[in-house]
Amino acid sequence: MPRRICVIEGDGIGQEVIPAAVEVLRATGVDLAFASAEAGFDCFLRRGVALPAETLALAKECAATLFGATQSPSGKVEGYRSPILELRRELDLYANLRPTRSLPIAASRPGIDLLIVRENTECLYVRRERSDGETAVAERIITRRASARIMRTACELARGRRRRVTIVHKANVLVETDGLFRRAALEAAREFPDVTVDELLVDTAAMRLVQAPEAFDVLVTTNLFGDILSDEAAGLVGGLGLAASANVGEGRGLFEPVHGSAPDIAGRGVANPLAAILAGALLLDFLGERETAERVHAAVWSTLADGPRTPDLGGNASTADVTRAVVERL
Repeated sequence: MPRRICVIEGDGIGQEVIPAAVEVLRATGVDLAFASAEAGFDCFLRRGVALPAETLALAKECAATLFGATQSPSGKVEGYRSPILELRRELDLYANLRPTRSLPIAASRPGIDLLIVRENTECLYVRRERSDGETAVAERIITRRASARIMRTACELARGRRRRVTIVHKANVLVETDGLFRRAALEAAREFPDVTVDELLVDTAAMRLVQAPEAFDVLVTTNLFGDILSDEAAGLVGGLGLAASANVGEGRGLFEPVHGSAPDIAGRGVANPLAAILAGALLLDFLGERETAERVHAAVWSTLADGPRTPDLGGNASTADVTRAVVERL
């Protein structure tokens, strides 16, 4: 019986790059069935809810979810809640995984192969804020349980890589919150004597990511710091247009390109589908189809090296052209 995949295109170019990723997944020959659902800001404007109950139910039923992009407003919109944050919370997708590897393009630094493991449920992303118009306050939540859990995940992943984990924090200033994260992570690390563990303050880690990214293996950190550092790392190998991420929990996974909805190019057929296709490769790996995931990676690498390329990479190919090239290389 095929494994069902919940497909949420979302807003903007999500409606172009996610079908491209599905086309590539079909071309792999893995027995999958795709079920479409809606979520996003357009959905909110039409229905008054950004994540309909039936979409959440489908995501819970399926083997994995492939998510496109959502157009989040910069200011407060009454009743709107980010669907991706809601999915992460409802599915308890406590680990955000952002692999960064050097790519065969001029904009990429060589020698990089790192993984940022970001705690995905706490920190400032609990969205507990208040304001009286003059002073605004945000509550930052860090728990021992979530901190230890994400450290164990990082160490387990490091065992399949180069067995080194760097804990990133700001415990010298955020003594209570990052202090707890640091202590819990170091305590959990004792369960993995075969993994080398060190630590860096987040500002130092940001600097060293720019100076010597090839020195890192796995970095583990809190939600906000991980969000920022993973985008910085993506900038070292070509930018967010080529970055994919995995959100995983116990037996559940949601996979997405990191880029936004890009309303300026939506509907023009020139969006780069490779981040969404790489998200599909992460999905395959999650399902245990590691060899097929590597085939997709190889097809993407070959397409980046030899073309065709979309305009963001200096080419003139369409989304369909690039997707077709990846499928042919499979």
